[in-house]
Amino acid sequence: MPSENITIQTKEEQDVAAAIEQLRKAMVDADGAVLSRLSDEHLTYGHSNGNIQTKTQFVDTIVSGQSDFVSIQLTDAYIKTEDNIAIARHTFIAETNDGGKPNNIKLHILWVWLLEGGEWKMIARQAVRL
Repeated sequence: MPSENITIQTKEEQDVAAAIEQLRKAMVDADGAVLSRLSDEHLTYGHSNGNIQTKTQFVDTIVSGQSDFVSIQLTDAYIKTEDNIAIARHTFIAETNDGGKPNNIKLHILWVWLLEGGEWKMIARQAVRL
């Protein structure tokens, strides 16, 4: 499912929302090229269990199917930009099939995005369980 309930006010916020939507879709599609393009080389990707991944680990986990997202819905959006930095918050609702085990998760996500060469890239992400 695509994202819902996003209130966007500026062109920069629209661009960040579009990058997040591309990332959401790439996670469901396990599209390594898009995941890599949207992730900063210095990515720190925090999971709700305390695990922290680098860019390579994040992309490999999705592409390999170790983390298998059947669907992801993002709601309750908050996006704020300042110069070349953006902070976004969402409620992250997903159906997963990790290791052949279906599951549903609901998290709060904090994303930090950096504008590099005209494109927004995820530089940090942290999840917490609801």
